[in-house]
Amino acid sequence: MWRGLRTALARGGFTVDGVAALLGPGARAALDRGETTPARRAARNAGNSRDAGPAGTLVRLFLLGDAVPRAEAAAALEPADLDEAVAAGLLSSADGQVRAALDLRPHGDAAIPDAAPWWVLSDLEVGPATRTAGREHVLGTGAASLSLARATVRRPVGTLLDVGTGCGVQVLHSSGHAAELTATDVSERALDMARVTFALCGLDVEVLAGPWLEPVAGRRFDQIVSNPPFVPGPPQVDHVYRDSGLGGDGASALLVGALPAHLTEGGVAQLLASWLITSEDWTERPRTWLDEAARSAAPGGLDAWVVQRDVADPALHVGTWLRDAGVDPASPEGTALSERWLDFLAAEGVHAIGFGFVTLRRTAPDVAGTVVCEDLRQSHDDPLGPEIAAWLDRTAWLARHPGDALLDARLRVPDTVALERGLVGTDEGWEAVAATLVRLDGPQWRHDVDELGVALLAGCRGYLPLRDLVELLAVAHGRDPDELAAAALPVVRDLVHHGMLVAGEGYGSS
Repeated sequence: MWRGLRTALARGGFTVDGVAALLGPGARAALDRGETTPARRAARNAGNSRDAGPAGTLVRLFLLGDAVPRAEAAAALEPADLDEAVAAGLLSSADGQVRAALDLRPHGDAAIPDAAPWWVLSDLEVGPATRTAGREHVLGTGAASLSLARATVRRPVGTLLDVGTGCGVQVLHSSGHAAELTATDVSERALDMARVTFALCGLDVEVLAGPWLEPVAGRRFDQIVSNPPFVPGPPQVDHVYRDSGLGGDGASALLVGALPAHLTEGGVAQLLASWLITSEDWTERPRTWLDEAARSAAPGGLDAWVVQRDVADPALHVGTWLRDAGVDPASPEGTALSERWLDFLAAEGVHAIGFGFVTLRRTAPDVAGTVVCEDLRQSHDDPLGPEIAAWLDRTAWLARHPGDALLDARLRVPDTVALERGLVGTDEGWEAVAATLVRLDGPQWRHDVDELGVALLAGCRGYLPLRDLVELLAVAHGRDPDELAAAALPVVRDLVHHGMLVAGEGYGSS
């Protein structure tokens, strides 16, 4: 049945490009805002009194949730059998009409050229017009899953594991760069939908049932991705897509600590995570997890980059996730749930909840590894994946230039970095009081630098070793070159980490 459905969807133009062409930019934008009338008009009539055909029927059926006459639906779904679709639970039938019982929508990734069309099967979206999410509710292409897809490193690998695959979104986005795909989930309902998603998309995926990493015990992968049930809350499972049952940030702690043991040497794991903030230092809890991760990586080393993308106070956190499950926080049910969640967070001493990405790389045994926790709440519209890939390259390059060895490197300031000057007015005119190095692309990192730093960076054009530049600067300013080098090296390492200084010979060189 699913092969026939795939044929019908492709032939009927129920694809990302086909739907965009049918609806037009105005109706498409309105649909994204939850306004269905413009899309419904376009789906009924493609313009100039021309019937929208099977594409219009499929849009009304699956994107708008309309009831469609059986004969019309059967024609749009041919060669798939309508009664088989009803029996499979994709559609419901009553009074000569059918409507979608599950969410089926086209999906795509512009970063994968010439990719075949994708379709994702999941439960109907939660909202006032549908229903409250059940315990086994399977999410579709939500904001969290798409953010992880945009943050994933897309380099060719042999084997890839998706832990907690849900309906299979991460596997789809990984199919363009991974030769062998494995997906796990504790929810059999989620795996059933993932199998359909993979079948519709023509993907050969190993699908395994079980909690956490149990289904792949003893195995290692070149890359691991995970959008787990990371939402901090009481130790119970109301909804499997968000609740781990471990309480607090236990799901994030478990995975961060355990994933390196399942990586090949040089393998990379990336996951969404949340952490409870109980002190002034938000990194306190993630760093304890990374200690366990380092032990898990042994005898190899560990590179780790924890990026905090958002912070919410407990009230905002609870309200957000209640609404996500279709519960009005002001309703009697919402009030009871809010009390329970807020009581739990208060007992844990939580004053905020952090959210972001964790990237882990298992290094060779002779590489100690680098651990960095950074706040990246500034605006960042570009996909984070290329920046994470570049961070891994820069970290590996720095590992090959430990200590004073960095002084032998030829570094340059890339064209994407600018120097900002802060000036204040005086009786003699404008006086410089601050200098800030700014990356104009990616995360737009900022570093304050003093005048000696400005002078040193001015010489970083990729021609002279850093050692020579430091010695010239020491002579010009009457400073001891060894003391100046000792002060400059930590700053230079930070700038390299953030892509504000790059190796003149390239990061692939030693």
